[in-house]
Order: sequence, then structure tokens, then C-alpha cells
Amino acid sequence: MNKIRMHNQIALAGLERLPRDRFEVGTEIGEPDALLIRSYPLSAEELLPSIRAVARAGAGVNNVPIDACTERGIVVFNTPGANANSVKELVLAGLLMAARDLFGGMRYVASLDASDDLHAQVEAQKKRFRGTELHGKTLGVLGLGAIGSKVARAGLDMGMDVIGYDPAISVEAAWALPSEVEKVENMQSLFGRADYVTLHVPLLDSTRGLINAETLKSFKPGSVLLNFAREPIVDAQALRAALDEDRLRMYVADFPVAGLIDHPGVRLLPHLGASTNEAEENCAIMAADLLRAFLEDGNILHSVNFPRVRLRRSEGYRLAITNRNVPGTLGDITSLFATHKLNVIDMLNQSRDSVAYNLIDIDAPPAPELLSALSGIDSVISVRVFEAD
Repeated sequence: MNKIRMHNQIALAGLERLPRDRFEVGTEIGEPDALLIRSYPLSAEELLPSIRAVARAGAGVNNVPIDACTERGIVVFNTPGANANSVKELVLAGLLMAARDLFGGMRYVASLDASDDLHAQVEAQKKRFRGTELHGKTLGVLGLGAIGSKVARAGLDMGMDVIGYDPAISVEAAWALPSEVEKVENMQSLFGRADYVTLHVPLLDSTRGLINAETLKSFKPGSVLLNFAREPIVDAQALRAALDEDRLRMYVADFPVAGLIDHPGVRLLPHLGASTNEAEENCAIMAADLLRAFLEDGNILHSVNFPRVRLRRSEGYRLAITNRNVPGTLGDITSLFATHKLNVIDMLNQSRDSVAYNLIDIDAPPAPELLSALSGIDSVISVRVFEAD
């Protein structure tokens, strides 16, 4: 029985993917094999020795101590793309809010004297809320992953010219990107040409403060910046200065920022990007499926700290071995199989940065002496055994 502890409310559609005869799931589970979380701020001190995996029902993992997990051989999963459509639709709303003064118009209508001639009042003042069309304008998409590619497609559908930049685009993301999107050579070129710039990059050390006083100098005068990625990607102080100096016309974001709330050129939302029933269900389903594949077969998909490893189950027994990525470890492992006269039916070895992961199918149950010897290799972090299918 695999035990999973939840630290947040998880959509029922996801929990239903974990059969009760094979999984025990709850908020008070002792010695869990895995954790299933959403926004819960997980600390390194909470990583019990029994934990082998953490699944975050969402794309961002800045609430998970990644380095501590990797050091202890704990696989961290996220759900990239599960909330992509939800975020994309909110970005479209942000584009429309920036092009048309919808908020101003709504506030004006709410202030009208209903006892007077509403038509006359509206006709006299509606020119105050004149906007522009998005059709024919240039949309610059920084980050062309699951969300960025969807936003790019939506921009094209609205008649915008779309340009994009992503120095680390994956093969999978490249295939999903519409061919009509023009790829530019660097960020500065994108900023200088776009009427609207939308950010869709992860929060990393390299992207924290990416939009700062220096990069803002490259923006096209009068352009609009949209941030539905992560708040710290934009330097709030530098952004306010750019707005005050009319180098930027507007900032639309999904995060309230103390230094920007009162600025007339700012439109801020209370982090609504993934706040739809559909997104929560999609994230929960994907997170549950990832945990199930890992806990039942050892397969790893969509991990932020381990390599992608997927090996079809054979009829034999399976070992999942995690080790530090140092030379000679795989040889040490396979030599032990030879010593114990075990035949390897199939195996797969992959590494990522400091960690390596091995799935090895053998034709007989591993003896306790073999498991002890494998665990005794200095660079081996953990050894798991899966019974024969």
C-alpha cells in the first residue's frame, strides 16, 4: 500500500486516479511515501526519511526545497501545461484591459445618476475611455513553453503580429509553437519591436529581476508589459520609474505589489491565473498520475530535479536505484548483479546534473544480501524494489 500525505485540498478528479486498494491518501498520513501539495510552503525539515516523491499540483515549485529534495533522493514533480489554458485566457483578458479602458468605463457607469438620462450621460463622456484595437499590433512573447505557445497562438487568432524569444525552448515546445510566430535573436530585439510584451518564463536565479532598469531601456516607447508568470521577475521600483517617465504605458500583472498598487498605469489582479475549476482538476489529475507511475513502476515524468526515465515493465522484478552522478557507479551496480548471478532483462540509466536514476528489471527476486550491497555503494542514495507484475 502506497501512502500519500496531502498538505492542501486536492480536486476529487485527481484523487480518483489513485485506487483505494493500492493507495492510502489523507492529511494525517504517518510516514508517507509521497507528498501531494499545491501552494503549501514545504520546508526541508518536513522531508521525512520515508518520503520518496513530492508532487506539486501546479507548474511553479518555488514552495518546495528542491536542493534538499535532490540531496535526499526525493523526486519533485510539477504539472507543466495543466493550467496553461486557464492562464492563457487571463492573459487575453489582460491584453484587452490594456487596449481598452474597461475598468475606467465600468467605474464611470457605476458612478452615474440613474435618475437622470443615462444615454445622454454616457454619450457625453464615453470618449474619455477610447482605446485601441489589438489587431495589427505586435505581441512579443518571452518564454515559449506550454503557456507562451498558447498565448502566441491566441495573439495570431486576434490578428496580431507575434514575435517570440526563448533561449531554452524544448523540442516538445518547439513543435507546439505556431509556425507563424517569428523567432527573434534576443530579448532586446523583442522588447524594441513589441507593442505588448508578455512574460512566460519560470522564476530562476537567472530570471529574478530580469525586467529591470537596464532591460526596460530596450522597450518600445508607449508599450505595455504583462506579467502572468511570477512577481519577482519584474523589478517593481524600476518599473514604476519607467511608467512615471512614460517609457512604458501600462503594466498588467497577476500579482499585487505594494509599490505599484496606487499607480494609474498599473492593473493588478489577485493571482487568478490558475484559479479555474478546470485548471485545478487538470493539475490534480496530472499530479496524481505522475505519483502513481512513480510509486507503482518507478517511472519519472515531468520532474524538476530528476531525469526523465520511462521503462515498460517486464515480467520480472524491478529495482529503482538513485545515486549521485559520479563516474563508476553504474559499473559498481551491474557488477553486483553479476556476482549474485542475476540476469538483467532490461535497464535504463539517465542522469541530470548531480543525480542519476536507474530502472533495472531482473528475472528473479533480489536477495537481501544484494540489496544490502547495493545500498552500501558510497554514491547510492536509495534502492527500491518492485514486485513482479
